[in-house]
Amino acid sequence: MQIRRVQHLELPAVLELLVTNGWSHRINDINQLGALVEASQVANVAIICDQIVGFSRGITDGLSNGYLSMVVVAPSHRSKGIGRQLVEHSTKGNSNVTWVLRAGRAGAVEFFTKLGFERSSIALERQRA
Repeated sequence: MQIRRVQHLELPAVLELLVTNGWSHRINDINQLGALVEASQVANVAIICDQIVGFSRGITDGLSNGYLSMVVVAPSHRSKGIGRQLVEHSTKGNSNVTWVLRAGRAGAVEFFTKLGFERSSIALERQRA
C-alpha cells in the first residue's frame, strides 16, 4: 500500500469514494472537492493496486494545532490498518501539534481512541448554517 498526497487527476476517484461512503451531504461536486484539497495542508490517499481505497484530509499550522476533517476507507478494505496508517501519516511531524476531530460516525470514537485520541471537555463548536 502507498499513502501520499492526492493528485489532481485522482479527484474523481476520491469523490466517488466519498459519495459512496456517506459524504455526499458534505461534498457537492468535483470543484468543491478540489477547492477543499487545495486549501488543506493534509490531503492523502491510500492506494492498493492502483486503486484509491482511502482518503484523509486535514488542516494544520504544523506548529501547534491541527484538525483532522476526513478519514474514509472503502468498506472492502476496512479492518486492515488502512485507516490507522492514514491517520498516522496525516498527523506525523511535530509532536507538539494538538490534533482534534469530530467523531460523529458509528464506530469513530472507538477507532480514534485506539490511535491515542481522547474525549475532550474543552472543545466548543459553532455549527455551520
